[in-house]
Amino acid sequence: MTTVLRLSLRQLGGRWRLLLILLLAALPVGLTALLMVTVDGPESTNGPFISTVLDALIIAGALPIVALVLATASFGNEVEDKTLSYLLLKPVPRWLIALPKTLAPMAIGGPALVASGVASTALGASAALFVVESDVRAVLAVGVAVLGGVIAYSSVFTWAGLVTTRALAAGLIYVFIWEGLLSTFLEGIRYLSIRAYVLAVLHGIDEKSFGPLDDRVIELPAAVIGMVVVSVAFFLLTVRRLRKMDVV
Repeated sequence: MTTVLRLSLRQLGGRWRLLLILLLAALPVGLTALLMVTVDGPESTNGPFISTVLDALIIAGALPIVALVLATASFGNEVEDKTLSYLLLKPVPRWLIALPKTLAPMAIGGPALVASGVASTALGASAALFVVESDVRAVLAVGVAVLGGVIAYSSVFTWAGLVTTRALAAGLIYVFIWEGLLSTFLEGIRYLSIRAYVLAVLHGIDEKSFGPLDDRVIELPAAVIGMVVVSVAFFLLTVRRLRKMDVV
């Protein structure tokens, strides 16, 4: 398992992927810094900061895109190069192959995404760009929510990269149509949306600081259950796919 994880980390840690991750992670922090010097007071910026920086840039933008780019390539290269059979011929349980392949995109993209959310929130709170009940609680809420989103998205997109060579294109459609558009305007879809789960966890941990999300989030227990179910279900689907694949 450690060998597969190490090889996967090396495979996913290409220069262009790392540059993309750093760029996407830096954008929210940069915008927050810009708001710090151009906007006065929390009264006019509480809602816009949360909706623009935290939701649009991090949760709906950087989070799914980084997870998509990394996770679809976790198995994708072996599928395209037709070298997956060499991995599957190893006499090890399939879950010991699926687990490191799912963990690798989390390990590479997760720290940058969590750091981006935490840094943006800390800067925004310190500059009074939005009203917080507690700086520590607000930062913790963002960190936990983003980490949960990383786990869920990585599980989904790792499976997608295993079942199709067009996982990146399909994932982009899913991110922008289902997560970005439909989950915003159709309330029922929020119960089947990772983005909605992340927002609900964020709001549930610190309702007072993230009050502008009151009308847009589902219940915290439903969000937590949804995250867990999605993460576990798609990991099991990845294991099942590996068991069913022809290795000849």
